[in-house]
Amino acid sequence: MFEQLTGRLQTTLRKLRGSAKIDEKSFAEAARELRLALLEADVHFGVVKDFLTAVKAKALEEKVARSLTPGQQVIKIVNEELVSVLGGPSRNLRFSGAAPHVVLIVGLQGAGKTTTVGKLGAWFRREGRSPLLVSVDVHRPAAREQLARFGETADLFVHESSSDDVVQRATEAVGEARRRGDDIVLVDTAGRLHIDDAMMREVQAVAAAVQPERILYVCDSMVGQDAVQAATAFATALAVDGHILTKLDGDARGGAALSIAAVTGLPIYFAGVGEKIDDLEVFHPDRIASRILGMGDVLTLIEKVQDQVDLEATEELEKRARQGELTLEDFKSQLRQIRRMGSMSKLLEFLPGASNAPGLAQMAPDDAELRRIEAIIDSMTRVERHKPRIINGSRRKRIAAGSGTSVQEVNRLLKRFAQSRKLMKKLNKKGRRDAPWANLPSF
Repeated sequence: MFEQLTGRLQTTLRKLRGSAKIDEKSFAEAARELRLALLEADVHFGVVKDFLTAVKAKALEEKVARSLTPGQQVIKIVNEELVSVLGGPSRNLRFSGAAPHVVLIVGLQGAGKTTTVGKLGAWFRREGRSPLLVSVDVHRPAAREQLARFGETADLFVHESSSDDVVQRATEAVGEARRRGDDIVLVDTAGRLHIDDAMMREVQAVAAAVQPERILYVCDSMVGQDAVQAATAFATALAVDGHILTKLDGDARGGAALSIAAVTGLPIYFAGVGEKIDDLEVFHPDRIASRILGMGDVLTLIEKVQDQVDLEATEELEKRARQGELTLEDFKSQLRQIRRMGSMSKLLEFLPGASNAPGLAQMAPDDAELRRIEAIIDSMTRVERHKPRIINGSRRKRIAAGSGTSVQEVNRLLKRFAQSRKLMKKLNKKGRRDAPWANLPSF
């Protein structure tokens, strides 16, 4: 989402990096570029003004650290102020008192509330909690059906009711959670295309009936400053505790993400980063700031690997690869683990300096290519996957036809796999088991 902003900020800060001294004149030029970059990203003008004022005050008054040049000091200050604008330290969604804890999800129609309720339920389940989901949206015909499908996908209990009274549906769900022993109730409320009195009265009635411990506003990151205005209206009418950003993986300018916490004074707890049920991340302002400045986000990448990769199975594969016993069956399992973490181009964005190498993402295999490779392997027999040397010309034609690919693609896969096995054997013979590339996938 922040590609354009990242490019502009890096260009501006690069000019300061080698400066021997930061004075009023040099900072004024940089501040003008920073202002344009932030305004073009649709950041709220008040946030931009406060941000630049804070950066200027620190940049011109703060003594340069012994290990930093003046330019580097400004970059450090910009990073610190970005973290502040994004909400400061990360916040955990904590609960107190007796269960069940009710979480009311509010927002405008189209922001992704129902999808977010499903993702949040799956996140709570991974955290060891027992969530119950309920929709009190009686206006959008498909809302309840959509939430029911999410429940099936994530194996979450979704409360159903024959009533069209929103308050009754919510109170029934809380009672059902208490009987079942569920400790979290996620209430999906109705949205409108814009703020109106009827909408607010309805959600206020639900809040008064179930006394939610947390009220979270779902903000569409693609909307920009309009989302900030809507968030302010909700915070005025309800005791909103914080925000969940959706569509942070989109190609919008990112103004909402950089404005909503600063304008409302409320933290961002989560960010939706994809369409899958697991594509919900805890929002870390320091990591997002680092990503915006092109410094990567290695911690989030590590967490993705830990969540999605079977480390024991990976260690066993590594051991077999060193012994030259890796099969195409093994490689298929590696592919599936990689695909669960997301697209390769998205994963590369977490690496420091990736934004300075625009060709890097294009070099990474896309999801379609990974699916084709998996289809080729699936079209092989079990014996062929374990002994690819037996795959002759007629077998290659059959595999290509069965996978919907070409013989050339089958040949390319087999050739690269053979080369990777030779490389692993050679490294093993030379005693290079501790080489930094030893833990990388086979190709």
